[in-house]
Amino acid sequence: MEARLIEAQELACWRAERLVFDCVSFAIEPGDAVLLTGANGAGKSSLLRLLAGLLPAAAGRLSWDGVDAFADLPAHGARLRYLGHQDALKPGLSAAENLQFHAGLHGGDVMGALAALDLAPLAELPVRVLSSGQKRRLALARLALGHAPLWLLDEPSVGLDAASLEKLAPLFARHRAAGGMVVAATHLPLPLPDARELRL
Repeated sequence: MEARLIEAQELACWRAERLVFDCVSFAIEPGDAVLLTGANGAGKSSLLRLLAGLLPAAAGRLSWDGVDAFADLPAHGARLRYLGHQDALKPGLSAAENLQFHAGLHGGDVMGALAALDLAPLAELPVRVLSSGQKRRLALARLALGHAPLWLLDEPSVGLDAASLEKLAPLFARHRAAGGMVVAATHLPLPLPDARELRL
């Protein structure tokens, strides 16, 4: 049997003295997409933060190629991109300048990333004048900078209309075709064909 790249075994998470989830197990292989679904408060965001190494696991293990994924947190952080609820953009900087900051950390083509989300005409505009959907697309454009095998996305469709959501399809497709993996918490359908559902 082919080795699994990422494997979660019996993960559990506590937040504010409350058990958010317990005994969560799954595996992700190159090209996979997993949709985290469930009611508000079920632990989707907490699981993403745990997978990113931003929250400690109360129990269980996350392995990457058979090795504890959290044994080297900086190395783990370098192989993933995490997009949370907040867009994490500087309103006084232009769209291009916001991406340039991330390109300085991870490399990548700023104008190419903007073009991937149809934002190139807005490159020089300050973020404060962008609509909420444009800001969300700009946050998502960070995914197009460089290559990280694992994308962890928390409600990536928030603020996006149907046309903007469709712009994500080729971005996701290229990532998965190159062996990349996507784990996304969502209440709405995403352009991720053949994605598996993990309901919390």
